[in-house]
Amino acid sequence: PGTDLEVTGIDFLKSQNSLLHHTDAYHMDSLVVRRGQAFQLQLSFSRELKAADKLALHFGIGKRPMKIRWTLVSLNPRREEDLSEWQISIIKNSGKECLLSVISSPRAAVGRYTLDVKTETNIYKTQNNALYLLFNPWCEADDVFLADEAQRKEYVLNDTGYIYVGSAYNIYGRPWNFGQFEEFVLDACMYLLDKSKLKLSNRADPVFVSRAMSALVNANDDRGVLLGNWSGNYSNGTCPTDWIGSVSILQKYYKTKRPVCYGQCWVFSGVLTTVMRCLGIPSRSVTNFSSAHDTEENLRVDIYLNEFGGKLNSMSLDSIWNFHVWNDVWMKRMDLPAGFDGWQAIDSTPQEQSQGIFQCGPCPLKAIRDGDVYLPFDSKFLYAEVNADKVYWVVKKVNGKDKYTRISTETEGVGINISTKAVGQNKREDITAQYKYPEGSREEREAMEKASSFIRRSGVVPRARFASTVPMGPMAPEPRVLHEAVSKTGLQLEITNKEALYPGNPLELAITVKTSTPGSWTINLAGSCQLQSYTGKVEASLGYVKETIKLEGKSEMQVPLKIAADEYMKTLASVEDEVFILITAIAEVQGTDEKLTKETTMSFEYPPITVQMPEMAKLNKEFSCAFIFKNKLNVPLDNCKLLVEGLGVFKKSVFDEGHVKPGRIIKSEIICTPTRLGEKKIIAKLISTQIKGISAEAAVTITE
Repeated sequence: PGTDLEVTGIDFLKSQNSLLHHTDAYHMDSLVVRRGQAFQLQLSFSRELKAADKLALHFGIGKRPMKIRWTLVSLNPRREEDLSEWQISIIKNSGKECLLSVISSPRAAVGRYTLDVKTETNIYKTQNNALYLLFNPWCEADDVFLADEAQRKEYVLNDTGYIYVGSAYNIYGRPWNFGQFEEFVLDACMYLLDKSKLKLSNRADPVFVSRAMSALVNANDDRGVLLGNWSGNYSNGTCPTDWIGSVSILQKYYKTKRPVCYGQCWVFSGVLTTVMRCLGIPSRSVTNFSSAHDTEENLRVDIYLNEFGGKLNSMSLDSIWNFHVWNDVWMKRMDLPAGFDGWQAIDSTPQEQSQGIFQCGPCPLKAIRDGDVYLPFDSKFLYAEVNADKVYWVVKKVNGKDKYTRISTETEGVGINISTKAVGQNKREDITAQYKYPEGSREEREAMEKASSFIRRSGVVPRARFASTVPMGPMAPEPRVLHEAVSKTGLQLEITNKEALYPGNPLELAITVKTSTPGSWTINLAGSCQLQSYTGKVEASLGYVKETIKLEGKSEMQVPLKIAADEYMKTLASVEDEVFILITAIAEVQGTDEKLTKETTMSFEYPPITVQMPEMAKLNKEFSCAFIFKNKLNVPLDNCKLLVEGLGVFKKSVFDEGHVKPGRIIKSEIICTPTRLGEKKIIAKLISTQIKGISAEAAVTITE
């Protein structure tokens, strides 16, 4: 019996394996490797391993791994071929040590594996017992293979980035810490995989995994990670604008196993990017500006205005969001006809149910672009988000009843400037062309015709929430959609701001009316200024202008629209969300049927946060980082908090700054000790009762 072969230890050779597998950044004690790629194990025995000895490695996954599902690797020279596509070989056998190479199948289920080593008489179970197997974008046989190294660095390994917000012509990048390598983040992803109840074979497939995660990042249906809240009241949770990254959300979720409060679309997308990159699926957060939330999937969003051009909230079932953020993930689509590999859209913001639960995608970008809206998953919904038409109606009371007049249809106002962070650079990349053909091109027309054959395009009856219960006045004849070419007057509207839009200052706005053809024109102009949240919900109406203008031939006239600070500061302080300035103008030319609408969304401007710190620092050596903010506004800021986080440098910290009067300078300092090499980003965000949107970042390079 003394000569029985026994295993006395296993070394997972973590540092050399994780470097080769691009997993060295994970904050884990266990070995993390990617599928379809070799890793080495060092076995120690009670005596030398001989050719006659029986030795088998059992890799198990799931709660009760059964024989069938195990990968049994026998080192018997006479062994049968292993059917699981895993390979094993002895690299070096000397004395009581044996170095093995294991290559997992590029189609293996992703998750946490146990390893038992079996000899004739003895089973050695490994301590803490786990090895994590991830998707592998570096492996050609893996469905998530991505050929370009710079793209892999960005979409798999970059743990910081930007999420683009604002409005279509006023875009800014919100710095975001994805933090896919931080402590407990991979554990949280494994918990979500188990919670998804996917069959093991589906856990190998990025299509199923990404779809399941789009459902699990929201709390609907399955008590997933984040609870969405657009109500404006966040008193028993964190206001969605206060997050600066995914790490604290996923850590809190993993610790409590309860949904974290609260998310809105950019938070859902940021967390989903983290989860995808953490599991090894290349991913990016994508922002669609002027995003149609079309509840009837009929490619049309109705917008109702009062006679002053003010948008009416309560009327519409569907809406245009200033922006909406979802995700693209990169994979082959073996479940679809050829040609739909590559980027796929997924969305974890709970908007619509798909197959009975709140999940969305994956849907090939090519299917959206080409109008192939019959392809799975959720292609109709995504197609409408980037392609719907906007139809404007004016609602006036006539004899005590609402009369709806259709003023214009805008076919190019939805799905513009689709944005994501550029590869390897701190700037925005416009990816609209990956989602749609150029407006007005032959390809775009063909895609629209194809999509329309699968989507009910509605007629032009207004479909307000109450329209069906109110007897309709006679419908106005349908005006032509105006193209400059057919216009008699060459009527144009422009909306501008004459001064910077600082909170506490009056809003100095102007509407310019232009005509360009000979003749005398009398134009009725109405213009309205409102505050709205990013989902298009009107928070306050601030003021309007209504004038009749006479123009001769090619000429223009500027009509000022000025809003005093006290008209809006109360709303700014009472609404917990970041708000935008919405200006809508309607012009009607007397004696013709020419009508035009124009709407513009603008953002408030804020004084900056300055970050002071060295450009270089040494690993494990202290350095100081200071954050300075001067309140250059004319109004005091209440309940100021400074949120700061630096992955690999310091944990998320909050400084309470209290009441900051105009002109006051605040300075907060943090002493930090970097724990990781390379370029690290520090993110800072200032929030207060009045303003939410000030953020800054700085980079420091950590060397040995």
